[in-house]
Order: sequence, then structure tokens, then C-alpha cells
Amino acid sequence: MNHKDMNASIQRVERRLFLKSGSLFALGATTALGLAAPGRALAAKGKMNEADDIAILNVALGLEYQAIAAYQVGAESGLLKKPVLDVAVGFQGHHKAHADILAGTIEKLGGRAVMAKRASDYQFPVGDLKNQADVLRFAAGLEKGAASAYLGAVPKFANRDLAKAAASILGDETMHWAVLLNALGEDPVPAAFIA
Repeated sequence: MNHKDMNASIQRVERRLFLKSGSLFALGATTALGLAAPGRALAAKGKMNEADDIAILNVALGLEYQAIAAYQVGAESGLLKKPVLDVAVGFQGHHKAHADILAGTIEKLGGRAVMAKRASDYQFPVGDLKNQADVLRFAAGLEKGAASAYLGAVPKFANRDLAKAAASILGDETMHWAVLLNALGEDPVPAAFIA
């Protein structure tokens, strides 16, 4: 599959996941993806196949790059005060680790990992960020969107190990979202379910 075809495939999967989740695409992934090795038999075959799994992983990798860039924008804004700045940098570190594992997993599965974009390519609402609460609200929205996106992705994986890893990612994104809501003084668990 050439780079152009791969990007088209990723965009199709991204649109499906976005429509499925009904929310903003954002961030996510986790070290559990490192457990997926090339040649491992697919535990459950459905409509999706390994190529689709790679496409979903590439979407997740793109989202991780977006998260890294978003937290960098927040950190460099000068609007975050300690210890909130430290938490944001810590979350960015989680996303860097996720990106490394995702890229490695994609390569192990025989795919080609997408590349990171420049922060300006994401068109973040930098002009709307006037204070720490604005930055936290922006990050919380991205984390909530990521949790919703992974919720939609989990049942789509042909490889059940990848589905399990995506569920772990979902948990991580949800924890980030809860911490950010708490920092805003809002209910960190606003509902019994994630949509």
C-alpha cells in the first residue's frame, strides 16, 4: 500500500470512528499495544482485518501526535501554573509513550506509521485560550473525545489483543479527562456512561 492509499484508508477509518463516536477525535493509546506481535493469529475474525487494524492504529497514532502538540501548546502558553503545568507535561509524556508504542506496533504488523504534523496544522483555538481554565477546558474536551473515539474503536479490531489495548487506552484517556475536570472544579465523573 503506498502512502497516498494509506492516508485515504486512514481517513475512511477516521471518518467511520468519528461518526460512530459522535465526538471530537483527540488523543490516546497505551503500552499494552506492545504485546501485539507480527504473525500472531487473529483471535476473532469479523468484517475487519489486519489492514483495517493497522489503519485504526494509524488514526490513534495521529491522535497521539495531536495530543502531544496540544499539551505543548498549553505548556508554552504561559497560562498554566504549577502544579497544573506539571500535570499537563506528565499527560504529554503519557501520550509520547503511547505514540512510541503505537508506531512500533504498526511497524511490527507490517504497516507504515503516519508522521506527526506541525502544531499549527491542527488549527488549535489558541486565540480562545485566555487563562488556565480555558486551557484545561480545551484539554478536557480533547480527552473526552479521545475516550469516546476509543470506545467506538474497541469492537472494531479484528485482533482482540489490540481491542484489549484500546480498552486500556480508553481508561487512560478517561482518567486524564477526570483529572482535568477536577482541576476545573467540575464533577470529575459527570455521568455513569461515556458516549
